[in-house]
Amino acid sequence: CEKDVLIDILTQRCNSQRLMIAEAYRDMYGRDLVTDLKENLSHHFKEVMVGLMYPPASYDAHELWHALKGVDIEEKCLIDILASRSNMEIFQMKEAYLMQYNNDLQQDIDSETSGHFRDTLMNLAQGTRMEGYADPSTAAQDAMILWEACQQKTGEHKNMLQMILCNRSHQQLWMVFQEFQNISGQDIVDAINECYDGYFQELLVAIVLCIRDKPSYFAYRLYNAIHDFGFHNKTVIRILIARSEIDLMNIRQRYKERYGKSLFHDIKHFASGHYESALLAICAGDTEDY
Repeated sequence: CEKDVLIDILTQRCNSQRLMIAEAYRDMYGRDLVTDLKENLSHHFKEVMVGLMYPPASYDAHELWHALKGVDIEEKCLIDILASRSNMEIFQMKEAYLMQYNNDLQQDIDSETSGHFRDTLMNLAQGTRMEGYADPSTAAQDAMILWEACQQKTGEHKNMLQMILCNRSHQQLWMVFQEFQNISGQDIVDAINECYDGYFQELLVAIVLCIRDKPSYFAYRLYNAIHDFGFHNKTVIRILIARSEIDLMNIRQRYKERYGKSLFHDIKHFASGHYESALLAICAGDTEDY
């Protein structure tokens, strides 16, 4: 079957190789491979095959555009991407967003979202998190500000909370979270869940979880998408493609450790046809996963 050949070729190559294939395809046939994929495939299988053809930053930009400009705002997509990307990845996705859609990502976030959720997304989209810097002397001070923000919950406290979580380095925040535990006797995630709600709360928790262990965060998101939402296709596709050349092996490992069944097993249980084959090929799997 031609679709099986397509799966084998596109899933077994890295992104740079796929881009070279698209270039050779254009040279040989005078046609655009992505356009042909869109015209000849359908449904979720098409989403997977087309998604694989985007460079990583362009894929993030594509997902953000549809999350912001679709019929309904897809807040969880915005959270997954902006809470987990590095400064460089954010810079590259903003460049790609501008090139692909002739729009400014931050302006679109500003116009399509609201409240403290919007303010936090805007802060993350600046891509100005400190890198590699840690100052133990200020960790307790930051932890106290976070603790007060969880108690007071005023607009000013919410601003301070998101400013610390969006701008301090990962190394600094590790110390801050430990100091928070010392001061409050409570884990920062539990405190945020108790004190806040809605997408603002989900975004803050995602930032903390991604700082602590990004593969565990994505394993948790995949499990939710597969089991709690009746196989939420867009989420599964997005995470598998976006993380396929970064940390998908680690995500698979965390998934199995945490939930008992392998990611491979759960995809096989819920998906079907060429769509299933494509997802499984991206996910890959060890013998014991089948």
